[in-house]
Amino acid sequence: MNSIRMYHILIWLIAGIIFGLLAIKDQSIHARLGNPSELTGYCLLVTIVFLAFFNIRKRLSMLPMIGKASTWFMLHTVGGFFVLAVYWLHTKTIWPTGMYEKSLAILFYLTVTSGIIGYLIQQIYPKLLTQTGVEVIFERIPLRISKLRQKAEETMLKCCNKSGVETLGKHYLDTLQWFFAEPRFTFQHLIGSQRSQQWIQHQDNAVRRYLNIDEQKYLNELSQLAYQKNIIDIHYTLQGAMKCWLLIHIPLTSALMLLSFWHFLVVNVYAL
Repeated sequence: MNSIRMYHILIWLIAGIIFGLLAIKDQSIHARLGNPSELTGYCLLVTIVFLAFFNIRKRLSMLPMIGKASTWFMLHTVGGFFVLAVYWLHTKTIWPTGMYEKSLAILFYLTVTSGIIGYLIQQIYPKLLTQTGVEVIFERIPLRISKLRQKAEETMLKCCNKSGVETLGKHYLDTLQWFFAEPRFTFQHLIGSQRSQQWIQHQDNAVRRYLNIDEQKYLNELSQLAYQKNIIDIHYTLQGAMKCWLLIHIPLTSALMLLSFWHFLVVNVYAL
């Protein structure tokens, strides 16, 4: 573990040294009344292309000679912060003035922001999913929710038929039917809130006082099914976020590469 940490520190250190040398060279060219934007521009373009290759690396995971995925992920992370620093060094401002430059800046910042969000998702959500203690295949989640809803309705009907009282049935129709219909508390699961569990506990406490001992047994079953449904909802939300993030980040990266190459061609044409 210590060796891995030292390896990560070394990568960050190398990136910092490269950027420091680049900044010194930039100031040196500027002091000689030269134009350092060509140097930083080439460095920026090369870094963007390197970062884009991370997605290609994931598609070639069967080739061990191109390095471990964890190594590429670390390089991609460091490179993301590195490219942001180089961009500011290249533009000499956080926000440009020209319309074309603004368009390029917006696309660049959206790509970087989506990358940072993706990094946080990759670091946090797998741990939250592991804490549920359950493995769920994303494509089978609708079927699992359907089965849990069916069990909940069977439990509720069994209670009403045996007890002859509709208290639990009315409670189910007023509250739990909504919960079992589809994934709920999406935003709360995204931010790691315990609001859904508190809601289930509140619904349990609200009706338990009106039930006899036999009815409370059925309520216990309903609550357990609700907690199981809540875990499925967590997987649906977090796994869905991990999948949707790539559908945003990759197109943004592709668009940024195209616009960067166009910018490169335009600058060189004007230079001629």
